Amino acid sequence: PPPGVQPGQRPPQGPPQGPRPQDNSYVDNTPDSLDLAKTARPVAGSSRKDGHPVLFLVGDSTMRTGTRGNGDNGQWGWGYYAHEWFDEDRITVENHALGGLSSRTFYKSWWPDVIKGVQKGDYVIIQLGHNDSGPYDSGRARASIPGSGTETLDVTIQETGEKETVYTYGGYLRKFIDEVRTKGAKPILFTLTPRNQWDNGKVRRKDDSFNVWIRDVAQEKKVPVVDLEDISARDFESWSRFKVDYMFYNDNIHSSAFGAAHNAYCAARGIAACTESDLRKYLKPLDLPAQEFTREPGKPALIVTGDSTIQNTDSDPDGMWGWGSVLETVFDPERITLVNAGKAGRSARTFLDEGRWDKVYNSIRPGDYVVIQFGHNDMGPVDSRPFRAELAGNGNASDIYFMPDKRKYQVIYSYGWYLRKFIDDVREKGGIPILVSLTPRNEWPHGKMERRDDSYGIWVRDVVRQTGVDFVDMHNITADYYDSIGPEQTKPYYKNDHTHTSRLGAERNARSFAEGLKQLGHPLANYLK
Repeated sequence: PPPGVQPGQRPPQGPPQGPRPQDNSYVDNTPDSLDLAKTARPVAGSSRKDGHPVLFLVGDSTMRTGTRGNGDNGQWGWGYYAHEWFDEDRITVENHALGGLSSRTFYKSWWPDVIKGVQKGDYVIIQLGHNDSGPYDSGRARASIPGSGTETLDVTIQETGEKETVYTYGGYLRKFIDEVRTKGAKPILFTLTPRNQWDNGKVRRKDDSFNVWIRDVAQEKKVPVVDLEDISARDFESWSRFKVDYMFYNDNIHSSAFGAAHNAYCAARGIAACTESDLRKYLKPLDLPAQEFTREPGKPALIVTGDSTIQNTDSDPDGMWGWGSVLETVFDPERITLVNAGKAGRSARTFLDEGRWDKVYNSIRPGDYVVIQFGHNDMGPVDSRPFRAELAGNGNASDIYFMPDKRKYQVIYSYGWYLRKFIDDVREKGGIPILVSLTPRNEWPHGKMERRDDSYGIWVRDVVRQTGVDFVDMHNITADYYDSIGPEQTKPYYKNDHTHTSRLGAERNARSFAEGLKQLGHPLANYLK
């Protein structure tokens, strides 16, 4: 509050303030076409099941970006993921947000259709403010008067001649709250999502503006507040800048799919902690899925991630085996817990997309070792079968694809980007990442085993230089051994094709990993037999 004004106390009234300046540091990609947006929005209340309540989401592009909200611009709003945290047999979630709208323009143009579907016992989350700046009476004419007071301003829109009374930001919040309560429903105010803007190592908060105004109105109206900005920003401040940067896409305000999913999780955490609202009773458990294994006190875990060369059927003595399933041949399981998290057929991207990496991430404790080895399934067409490739290389490039297998748009990054993400995640949790080059294939051009030092070999080593991660070159250690015994003697080490190994081959790769650790003088070598 201004000097001399206590929290919750309205400042002395005077002439309406000038509008807040428009932030042009980002591009709002949503065209202001309500007719087009109506083709994608839900009919308010249409999701209601058996008389159960509906949770209505009211917001802007940070809650539902793009006119259609389908990620075709690489950006997603957290409202897309919000339903995942609620028991939809007891409450349904409807995302009525639209990018480009302010509290003023949402109330004027979008709200009348939303409030029609609100019934007694429903909930309405209100999160607006990112667009409450700019001119009052021209252009997009979406600014509200800064503050939480009761000032008004009569304007005439220059382009149309339409007359309109403009209220303060807090004034519009009061209108939403009053109309929700008139329907017998329960309003909840949310602070805005954080931007990727920093001051002295801290995410910049809106504590000189919107946060004050929201709390003023909340105290006056006795409405619950969830401080989504602070919950999400505190996570950002504990992460690397690399991770924070990929929470956004193309600018410093609009979320990527990663950022939107994170904001939805933060919203659920905020609701769970909000004792002033009983909406929390409809939440699912907020426990995050983790890799299943028995952790023994005093023993670190060695978790290996990868594809079929790490985990295969691993049961028939004469079948195909991955080296992650024979770790006990080189490591002492009495001193370290061995966990094979690999999965056949996965690339780095699909291992992440399917939630397998998240399970690993959520299970890491300080001092654990995590092996990262991908490459056999990571190239080829991105948006056609088998839908698992990334962009070639190790750069920061990304592209947006419509993925027919998921029937939605997705941002695809480079092979090296996914490796860097995994490495960063392990370090964030206090673990020790180890990057391992892919296993060699049983192919012998010019009498020597095939090497991939011109593609994956280059990309992996670039990631090593970029991150300083510990690196075991299994590809060349194993290939050197096979070169020493020749093609005929190498055949028993493979099964069915030139990529998948027999049990003998899996044990050879495990031995190569051990040899690489010894060459490095790596601490993990202390746990070898």
